[in-house]
Amino acid sequence: MDEKKMKKVPERILRLENVHSIGVIGDPGCEGLGTYNMKVYAGALEESGKDDITLVVGDLVPIGTNHYYQVIQDMTETLAQNPVYSLRGNHDTGEYTDYFGEKNYALLAEHFAVVVLDNALRTFEEEGLALLSDVLAMEEVEQVIVAFHIPVPNHFILNCVSEDEFSRLRKAYGPWKEKVKYLLCGHVHSRFIDVVDGIPLICTGGGGAMIEDVSKEIRACDVEHHIVHFYEKDGVLDYRIANISEDCYGRESEHGILGEKLKDAVQGELTAHFKYLMFADRAERRGLGQISNLFRALASSEYHHARNFYSILERPAAFMESVRTYIPGEEFEYKHLYQMIASYAQEHQSPLTEQAYKGASAAEKVHATLLKQAEDVHGFREKAIYVCPICGYVMTEDSVTERCPVCGGPKRQFEVFEA
Repeated sequence: MDEKKMKKVPERILRLENVHSIGVIGDPGCEGLGTYNMKVYAGALEESGKDDITLVVGDLVPIGTNHYYQVIQDMTETLAQNPVYSLRGNHDTGEYTDYFGEKNYALLAEHFAVVVLDNALRTFEEEGLALLSDVLAMEEVEQVIVAFHIPVPNHFILNCVSEDEFSRLRKAYGPWKEKVKYLLCGHVHSRFIDVVDGIPLICTGGGGAMIEDVSKEIRACDVEHHIVHFYEKDGVLDYRIANISEDCYGRESEHGILGEKLKDAVQGELTAHFKYLMFADRAERRGLGQISNLFRALASSEYHHARNFYSILERPAAFMESVRTYIPGEEFEYKHLYQMIASYAQEHQSPLTEQAYKGASAAEKVHATLLKQAEDVHGFREKAIYVCPICGYVMTEDSVTERCPVCGGPKRQFEVFEA
């Protein structure tokens, strides 16, 4: 075995020494390997570093080309704190075996085994099922996790392999069913725990891809990014779910020079974003639709650049606690800062600056009011928010007027944000 963190599996059965726990990461890369998503993967690797080894249960990359495999391999080598194994997901096509080796293999630790099966094409390979039977038949093997990418039929979702495929899997483990302690899969960008054929099924897809609504029972708002820890407890194989906080990764933001450069990059990209949007407005007023469209596209690109840089710096509170963290800044601006600068501008005969700060102050007061209402994220009931494009004043459905109370802009020009 090489000393690299990301392992290329050379043979069907590997015996591992001093392994008593395993961290499981699901679906880090199928939506792309951009910085925003990879921050979650970085946090997942930090969390799984608490275990002896890590297993990624598929979809390391958006598509299986050399470029993306090299990107995820290099990133994993830099960030991983323990050996990382993988199994093939439906996005992990092409050159998978060149980078990660065997698609069907078994990891034999002292007190448990993990059998990795390839079902990326929604069918189990014969060689994988034969391997599963061989491992279960070993007298030394008493506790087994059977891992694959696409779920078997369950009580929560229909996005799974067929009943016939599950029958083939059951036939392979049937004579030794009591040894199979968990069925483990990814593929679904969420998390659920079920029991199928009397065996716990753990589905985890929260290691990078955006969490999504799966069913009426499994909503995105109820699931966090996460990993699964398997470990021995009194000789028994147990597990726990560990959520990954949104401030999970801070290595680079805490680096003095890089931190400052990232802040500079955010400011530069956002300035470009605003400049391009303003030029797009000018072009549109002159009837130059294609030029306006170009600059709006460039503005969007600059925004996403800024988001990527800022995501490395950002250390936000948990989502349900986050809304209230924005209120003090809004209150400080309208109560103190903007009023103070407006007065200073007046004293120095700078009416445009005075006007801009007074107008922004009025809007910030409304911002603070709305944010206080939104602290109860599930109880917030404002369905339509209106923004004056002339000065930025904000109104709700109950408070909107025919003209902006700050600058007098007409209602027909208001931007409407509806939920």
